[in-house]
Amino acid sequence: MHMYKGIFITLLMMLLLVACQQSTNKQEVVEAEKKAVVYQVFTRLFGNTNTNNQPWGTIEQNGVGKFNDFNDKALNELKELGVTHMWYTGVPHHAVINDYTAFGISNDDPDVVKGRAGSPYAVKDYYNVNPDLALDPAKRLEEFLALVERTHKHGMKVLIDIVPNHVARHYEGKNNPEGVSDFGANDDTSVEYAINNNFYYIPKQSFKVPNAENNYHPLGGEEHPLANGTFDENPAKWTGNGSRLAQPHFHDWYETVKINYGVRPDGTKDFPSLPEGYDQMDYKAHYKFWKDKTLPDSWIKFRDIVIYWTKLGVDGFRFDMAEMVPVEFWSYLNSSIKTENPDAFLLAEVYNPSLYRDYILKGKMDYLYDKVELYDTLKHIMQGHGLTDNLPAIQEGLKDIEHNMLHFLENHDEQRIASPEFVGDAKKGMPAMVVSACISTAPTMLYFGQEVGEPGNENAGFGTHSRTSIFDYIGVPHHQRWVNNGLFDGGQLTNSEKELRNFYKRLLNFTINSTALMGEYSEIHTFNRSNTEGYGDKAFSFVRWSQSEQLIITTNFNAEDTHAYQLKIPSNIIKKWQLKDGEYNLTDQLYSTTNTLIVKDCIGHVKISHQPLQSFIYKLSN
Repeated sequence: MHMYKGIFITLLMMLLLVACQQSTNKQEVVEAEKKAVVYQVFTRLFGNTNTNNQPWGTIEQNGVGKFNDFNDKALNELKELGVTHMWYTGVPHHAVINDYTAFGISNDDPDVVKGRAGSPYAVKDYYNVNPDLALDPAKRLEEFLALVERTHKHGMKVLIDIVPNHVARHYEGKNNPEGVSDFGANDDTSVEYAINNNFYYIPKQSFKVPNAENNYHPLGGEEHPLANGTFDENPAKWTGNGSRLAQPHFHDWYETVKINYGVRPDGTKDFPSLPEGYDQMDYKAHYKFWKDKTLPDSWIKFRDIVIYWTKLGVDGFRFDMAEMVPVEFWSYLNSSIKTENPDAFLLAEVYNPSLYRDYILKGKMDYLYDKVELYDTLKHIMQGHGLTDNLPAIQEGLKDIEHNMLHFLENHDEQRIASPEFVGDAKKGMPAMVVSACISTAPTMLYFGQEVGEPGNENAGFGTHSRTSIFDYIGVPHHQRWVNNGLFDGGQLTNSEKELRNFYKRLLNFTINSTALMGEYSEIHTFNRSNTEGYGDKAFSFVRWSQSEQLIITTNFNAEDTHAYQLKIPSNIIKKWQLKDGEYNLTDQLYSTTNTLIVKDCIGHVKISHQPLQSFIYKLSN
């Protein structure tokens, strides 16, 4: 009996040793990873130096940026800003109001195009790129692929948009690879639905252009041979946002048509469901599951599209309105992409928190926008409507998927921080940016011009104030001051804009090199709200740590007042950090100022004096 007991103890010790080693290896893997920083850039606007900004201006009047504007100097500056991934928005060929018939491209009808430059989310041809962006439209794909190569040379990855939910009303794939039929080419248009139809139809009814609102006229009322209030589509198709009306409303996505993925009009599905347990399986198991299945034609078409771009060197995709497409399709599509490129970066727009885990675990998305919870809460705090007390519950609720929830403060859909409709002052975004970039292991996203306080207040035409227009030819004034007529050196920036950009540069470069930000997290806000005099609802604090780095992060969202208090580090953190009573040096990673952590009776104390909108990222020196 004693012999078996000895064997059992030996085996138990061996198992514990293996488990400990696995835990250590896992920690080493986590620490080896680094934060990602995605720079979303509206490609047609980035390099445009034209400052005319005439409402509804033509490409000749207001200018347009080109792929070649992203030269070595520009890309080097973005790399030095701390960027790891370039999301080039508006690359696939979408509907535009510009005459490219000399290059075999049909003209688009202003009645079903938003703006003059067109929405990047009304794609007209998935196998080529926007001709506006090329110096030579005949070589537009070659120019884009040269940009991909330049971006890679500067150590950054390339992302582009894919919009599986809808395509342009006038989709026309003139560059399809051999054997690939066009969307809708083989559809049975006599029925509303068929499993292999690419679109949904409204039989025996013709499409009618929506009734305009607020005195809207295409192209601002300019005469155009196709702007006659009609568009030939018979039978009419369902509109991109799901409208089943032959004449959609003006605020529907009337410039697009919805893709059919085998979901019947009554919501039932003509494809298999994932078996139970597949939310715990990797992409290889998902790929194997779909390999022998007969699937709707639209699934195959979009798989061919993403694999085409993956093979051309694109490193990942941002998927528009992913929650409007069945999660099973994403399992199929993303496992196909990962089979081609296991390191592909897959980012999706999903706004329903109840669907987050399905799209991550079943749909095999890498990242989703953390819009509804973190972004919206930070926006309310910045505007003075919300309290920092609401932040801890967000991270607690998302802790099982925190790495998958990409953080941002601006993108093409949201108001610019500096716009009067948001907070009217770009500096008010600084504490929120520290929280957004440092609170989790998830990637951080920056929208071009955010780092210089772009307010987005141009009257561009179709676009609205507070958001830089994605529909029009326009210049982006604050960003253009950084572009400085193509020198990309910030030579025209004001001192305030330079200071703001330097803040972003210091913050982002710290995040991509910090092991603690890929390690553990604990909020200390709640403890200090209850135990620290002078620590109010405009302050927020948390700690991050890894085996090699410990951080104390504090912010002041108050734009008027200085906050002074004795920040306390709870005993559970002091114990985890294995700190004995005594003094420890702290160095701020944003401004290089120093401070002291005093540990007494297993409680840490740091004297904090926050200027308005100031943050500290204190790194502990043992």
